[in-house]
Amino acid sequence: MQKVPFIEKKYIANFIFVTSLFLMWGVLHAMSDVLNKYFQEALNVSKSQSGLIQLSVFGAYFVMSIPAGYFLKKFGYKPGVLLGLGLFATGIFMFVPAANAASFNFFRIALFVMGCGMATLETVAHPFSAALGDQRTSDLRINFSQMFNAIGAICGPLIASWFLLRATGASTTDLSAVKSLYIGIGAVIIFLIIAFLFLRVPSLTDPHAVTASDDEEALNVDLAPSKKLYQHKHFVWAVAAQFFNVAAQGGTWAFFINYGHEVMGFSNLTAGNYMSVFMLMMALGRVIGTFLMKFIAPNRLLATFAMCNIIMCIIVAQGWGWTSYVALMMINFFFSIMFPTIFSLGLKNLGRHTQQASSFISMGVVGGAIFPLLMGLVANHSVANAYYLPIICYVVIFLFAFKFYKVKH
Repeated sequence: MQKVPFIEKKYIANFIFVTSLFLMWGVLHAMSDVLNKYFQEALNVSKSQSGLIQLSVFGAYFVMSIPAGYFLKKFGYKPGVLLGLGLFATGIFMFVPAANAASFNFFRIALFVMGCGMATLETVAHPFSAALGDQRTSDLRINFSQMFNAIGAICGPLIASWFLLRATGASTTDLSAVKSLYIGIGAVIIFLIIAFLFLRVPSLTDPHAVTASDDEEALNVDLAPSKKLYQHKHFVWAVAAQFFNVAAQGGTWAFFINYGHEVMGFSNLTAGNYMSVFMLMMALGRVIGTFLMKFIAPNRLLATFAMCNIIMCIIVAQGWGWTSYVALMMINFFFSIMFPTIFSLGLKNLGRHTQQASSFISMGVVGGAIFPLLMGLVANHSVANAYYLPIICYVVIFLFAFKFYKVKH
């Protein structure tokens, strides 16, 4: 049997470019969690108010994901990437007037526009990466690109901590650091826009699009074709599980630096640097979790990881020094496989409903917009006790993985 190439020579330039997008939004996503601590000191906002940062970013995903999908379907990959980069650059350069006005609400508007760019790029980049070659290696290409997203998530806190948290000790009202950092990032994005304008994108088709000749498994046949989408109980539970999954992620990440500073006694810079270790644990979890799925059913592994995170949250909430801090690191390890596993389980046997179901499950990211606000209200009094709240999320995920993932005909 002839070996299928990972990537053909004619697609290499496009693949390098699209993979750089995964890296870029990984950096910016992780940096937004450092902004929580930075704005608490630079703009004198409370922990609950700083949770509005996640509301701005994840709320943008909720608003923009479906319009971005329609735009991609109508205009194609290149216009989709340019739209995403344009929104991204606009939001980032809005940090300059926001800093000049020293306005937290202005920053939130900038973050929302930036989030719309991220949502557009994510919507376009996944199928773009998959389409750059043979469909039999499409999953490998997406996972390879996702590796660079994880690298970006590791680098983002290091970059943001060096530029932002290092400065807050000397002058908590000086916002020049955030202006310099985001002007630099904006310049990189402008370079990417110009480069992509000159890049030739070949005619591509979605490798996951099915044809009449595909077999039933490839078609993801709806075994109950008369049922409406909301009547598929495993799909409804997947939407709920994804909502609470991203909710737990958003809250856990948002107050990680606060935990290091207030419970562990670290400086802001040290706590921010540890966030890169925190993100490294997620990358490690993805590698190990993917390997374990060769031997353990995905729903069972998901249930196990959810139960482990319930235990980790209880330990974190006790504030037991390094024991609790290691448990906090492990939350990200066990979180690693949850998003894609919930996604794939929720799309089982939906047939003609699959594309619509995918949009609804993706919109579950709005949980990350809401939950940091609730955790922030508790964190105003005790950041350790705030970590009791994600237990609710992991209970829902456990129930989905243990029982309600099953497809009923």
